[in-house]
Amino acid sequence: MKNIIILLLISISFFSCEDVIDVNVPNSEPRLVIDASINWIKGTSGNEQSIKLTLTAPYFDSSVPPANDAEVFITDSNNNVFIFVEDGNTGLYLNSNFTPVLNTDYYLTINYKNEIYSATETLLAVPEFDFVEQNLEGGITGEETEIKAYFTDPANEENYYFFEYIPSIPVNKTLDTFKDEFVNGNQIFGFYVEEDLTTNDSVIIRNYGVSERFYEFMFILLQQTGAGGGGPFETQPATVRGNCINTTNQNNYPLGYFRLSEVAEINYTIE
Repeated sequence: MKNIIILLLISISFFSCEDVIDVNVPNSEPRLVIDASINWIKGTSGNEQSIKLTLTAPYFDSSVPPANDAEVFITDSNNNVFIFVEDGNTGLYLNSNFTPVLNTDYYLTINYKNEIYSATETLLAVPEFDFVEQNLEGGITGEETEIKAYFTDPANEENYYFFEYIPSIPVNKTLDTFKDEFVNGNQIFGFYVEEDLTTNDSVIIRNYGVSERFYEFMFILLQQTGAGGGGPFETQPATVRGNCINTTNQNNYPLGYFRLSEVAEINYTIE
């Protein structure tokens, strides 16, 4: 009889482990998410640009809804207007005649559902890469591939950088930020390490010239997501506000950022 009671208790415990728990996650009204990254890669005209508009979605939703039928345009300090037209119903707004001019102010305007969103930013320069070094015995284990992409920081000015490393192998790209506070005017480098890179693999290395405000914005995002192995495009533990505002209804603020950057790019092959 004692053995039967024990078996019954064990059976009950197994059944209790199969109970489904419904988690009630509070939902809020969708907010506009603005991904307005205007990138002028050195050696190109910079005429082809795009802006992505989406909406926030409930936590467990697997897809991100596009923000359709918005009016989107950028105006420069000389009153040139660049209109972005939506590609179908994708939420991707395109322009093919954008004119990038370094150190010029640009003004983003978005009319979405009769609310006006705006932001202002300056197109900032970035130095060319000088050279790239690699080390196949780097990292903590001594078996990782390290890459250092060197460039010379301009002297006597504050500069902020945003790095992007995109490997040819199926691993996540890496993002990083840097400021020249203690190395002004010196030759410095962007640093990338990946254990799975081997000979003949390649990495696209990009360095963006960015404003101090964008540097701080991205630095916070990377701090929030880095420890968990995520990225700035994963779900954030806290809302980080960008430079875009809703001038019609301040309570319905958007997420995202309006940024303009000159970009130094190199596609490096592991030797």
